[in-house]
Amino acid sequence: MSITQLRLAALPAAAILCVALSGNALAQKKYDTGATDTEIKIGNIMPYSGPASSYGLIGKTEEAYFKMINDQGGINGRKINFITYDDGYSPPKAVEQARKLVESDEVLVVFNPLGTPSNSAIQKYLNSKKVPQLFVATGATKWNDPKVFPWTMGWQPSYQSEAQIYAKYILKEKPNAKIAVFYQNDDFGKDYLKGLKDGLGDKVSMIITEESYETTEPSIDSHIVKLKSTGADVFVSITTPKFAAQAIKKLAELEWRPTQIVANVSASVGSVLQPAGFENAQGLLSAAYAKDGADPQWDNDPGMKKWSAFIDKYMPGANRSDGNLVYGYGVAQTLVQTLKQCGDDLTRANVMKQAATLKDFTTDTLLPGVTINTSATDFAPLSQLQMMRFKGEKWEQFGDIISGDVATN
Repeated sequence: MSITQLRLAALPAAAILCVALSGNALAQKKYDTGATDTEIKIGNIMPYSGPASSYGLIGKTEEAYFKMINDQGGINGRKINFITYDDGYSPPKAVEQARKLVESDEVLVVFNPLGTPSNSAIQKYLNSKKVPQLFVATGATKWNDPKVFPWTMGWQPSYQSEAQIYAKYILKEKPNAKIAVFYQNDDFGKDYLKGLKDGLGDKVSMIITEESYETTEPSIDSHIVKLKSTGADVFVSITTPKFAAQAIKKLAELEWRPTQIVANVSASVGSVLQPAGFENAQGLLSAAYAKDGADPQWDNDPGMKKWSAFIDKYMPGANRSDGNLVYGYGVAQTLVQTLKQCGDDLTRANVMKQAATLKDFTTDTLLPGVTINTSATDFAPLSQLQMMRFKGEKWEQFGDIISGDVATN
């Protein structure tokens, strides 16, 4: 017998079992940079300033949500250290902040960075570093490309899926429509535009004019005047909140009353429709996948009761009609679920693996019937939407929950 065998032979059975169990426990704990026995570092990039600054509330909501999780004991005993930076909706600044998060702060993941241009700018860098770019805050279709970008995953329904749903609505309700499209001149706007055209198919000639704007423009009034002159009777607004509100106001001022569709990213009652004036937004159309925090129909909904209690305690005084509060809560809850599934294997590879195995998961804030599903070949967690119309001071859903899965090329 070897010396080791002799020593083990001299130990009681219980002691040997204890040694074996502790060895297994040690073997089960796996960490990459950004995770320890006590902490998980999560990085984030938001436009707290600049033309899309209204989205900054998403980052603040996520920060508050993680504080609540920490107060409840954290995730598997580990506290979340949430590090969030401002990029001003500027791609070069986003690159700078992503490098800082990865190389200086040494985060485990970059979670929910906002904006199609910013995420496009950091995607190759994060994938080359094998750092999860997880649940990005943009619906561009290209985030669902696990073969080429295995470290990038979307969260919300894709812009192309959403735009195809609007195209179906127009074809059914206004088959002779003359459509004016107003879009942001970047990847975000062009993605929506492609979806709309794909959805119209051989009826794409219904689009009689396309007008783009730059995020650096202080006002888009002149564009709206030009679009009105075309005689279009359907206006599709592919805009971020500041410009969506300006467009709604200007249409009313010009007494131009086409059927008006606004992208979901600018459907917030608090940050878009209230500033635009409720009287100017009557009859506005959009699509939703989440509940409205200001809508009394959800007052007795168990999930929204939890959301409401969270707002009361961690974000007192927040405007409940601002959809960013609902969005930030829902996506943060999805990350917490993913990290819980990781157990003690907090490697970046396992984070992506767990994110890609979400099955019929629902957050407190998603519409009934809308669920999150992912797989190794499907990095688009949400793909269902329901049309809605603005009436009074709130949105009213109508029709069926529609699935708009769009595969990437």
